[in-house]
Amino acid sequence: MSVKLVILGLLMEGEKHPYEIQQIVNERHMKHYIKLAAGSLYYAFDQLERQGYVEVVDVVRDTNRPDKTIYRITEKGKQHFEQLLLEELQKHEHIHRSIYAGLSFAAYADAAKVSAVLERRLQETKKQLEKLKWIFEQKRPNEYVAKLYVLKGVIMHLETDIEWLQQLIQVANNKKLHEKGGS
Repeated sequence: MSVKLVILGLLMEGEKHPYEIQQIVNERHMKHYIKLAAGSLYYAFDQLERQGYVEVVDVVRDTNRPDKTIYRITEKGKQHFEQLLLEELQKHEHIHRSIYAGLSFAAYADAAKVSAVLERRLQETKKQLEKLKWIFEQKRPNEYVAKLYVLKGVIMHLETDIEWLQQLIQVANNKKLHEKGGS
């Protein structure tokens, strides 16, 4: 995921300062599907400004707070945004998840302990699913369809994860993690 794409995309909606971008990501619950560290955000703004994709509109000074630099997207930035968007849409993603590394060696661990950890993960995944379903329903009436499909995709992945975890827990409970073959 491109931090620059997020910045430029949100600037397409209007002028903003970096902290405001971070707040919007949180308010819109984008943190469930976009990783965005504050440090990388400010660095990306600096790069985008140097490349001419964004420009400073104003600097708001407050005696009690640090200055806020307000940015807007340039015409060159709008073209770059569309290029980044199209590149992101066609990227092939490799699936790297920490659980896969652990499962690769689960046959060598105590099945009951593995099952207990997987059960906790299952419960957390169920909670996350319910939260995202709620967010989806709250956003549905006033959100762009494309954005709703992002949430829908995440929800579908979580539903699949739940089914997969349930099967895996059953295998662990039946002490079959160490067996070869089958599924």
